[in-house]
Amino acid sequence: MADLYVWLLSFFFLIALLVLVVYQLMCLADLEFDYINPYDSSRRINQVILPEFITQGVLCAFFLLTGHWVMTLLCGPYLYYNVKLYMRQQHLVDVTEIFNMLNREKKQRLFKLFYLIFLLFLSIFWMILTALEENE
Repeated sequence: MADLYVWLLSFFFLIALLVLVVYQLMCLADLEFDYINPYDSSRRINQVILPEFITQGVLCAFFLLTGHWVMTLLCGPYLYYNVKLYMRQQHLVDVTEIFNMLNREKKQRLFKLFYLIFLLFLSIFWMILTALEENE
């Protein structure tokens, strides 16, 4: 039963990550369609970047500590990319360069979104499989 709770908790972590990435995409889309100014858009995106990085790190550590090695390995590239961005101090959106980097930033977040959706489906699959095994 504990394994089912692990998958359920990882499901909520992934949902939280999806919400953060979708929020960033919405801010970029609002900026692109000129609904919001660059300063507000940058500020809103920068406020959720560190919580996204921390949540991803906690999720990866959670999979590692619970012994789910495949999911740990699948979370690894995303965590590595986030750490690399943070170490190079390229994780924040610059208000003066946001229009020049708009397409790159949107593609980056869309890639993160699809990657997280893939992890979410795997998590749901493992949760269902675990629930079915416990019923037998």
